[in-house]
Amino acid sequence: MKDMLIDELRTAYDAQLRGVTPPGGNARIEHDGPLTRVVGWHRGFVTGPRDLGVHGEELDTLIARQRDFYAARGEAVEWKTRAHDLPADLTDRLATAGFVAEDSETVLIGQSADLAADPVLPDGVTLRRVTATSDLRRIAAMESTVWGEDWSWLGDDLAARIENAPDDTVILVAEAGTEVVCAAWLVFKDGADFGGLWGGSTLKEWRGQGIYRAMVAHRAQLAVARGVRYLYVDASVDSAPILTRLGLHAVTTTTPYVWTP
Repeated sequence: MKDMLIDELRTAYDAQLRGVTPPGGNARIEHDGPLTRVVGWHRGFVTGPRDLGVHGEELDTLIARQRDFYAARGEAVEWKTRAHDLPADLTDRLATAGFVAEDSETVLIGQSADLAADPVLPDGVTLRRVTATSDLRRIAAMESTVWGEDWSWLGDDLAARIENAPDDTVILVAEAGTEVVCAAWLVFKDGADFGGLWGGSTLKEWRGQGIYRAMVAHRAQLAVARGVRYLYVDASVDSAPILTRLGLHAVTTTTPYVWTP
């Protein structure tokens, strides 16, 4: 029964979540054969259907064309792969073309109604929705601290998402006083049965206190109110066990292959 459920969820994922939500701002979406690519983000982005329908030299040419397109712009590019993609040698051919695998994440899917609950936060921590540029920059600063690298681009990225789809992008912060201790966002897609759980990074000293779980529970409430049946997330090795305990199911893994000038 569980295997049948996972197959059903994976099929729905492939049917509804292989494209890209219009990015907003100065970014735009283009198509090249079976591929969808984004131009104008902090780095390029390429995705495609489960089966690209091209093989061998034709696939090599398609890969090289994406690499060379972004090379001409002086930009890095991420090609988003999934473990069940076809053809099976896609990742080998990406590596041959100079793309480098980054950390894999687990694609988890759960029913919104099963995850929805009133958020339980530690004393002194509050949760609110934000849209102001100043708050988005505070999120970017917090993410930079969490990941130990420059995430200043995130403020503009989130602002563009809000500008492009204000009703489909919900950005939340958990705050202790004036400090952002966690941030997460929920992204809806018109016509899709899924809401995307993104972000969820928490400052090290605030982990293990249920803030991440509270973010999931509240976003699930919002999805239920919207009539969106499922929530999905690309989960890191740290968050996947938490989400699995909450009732999400692993349907595949996703690995970004990145080419850098």
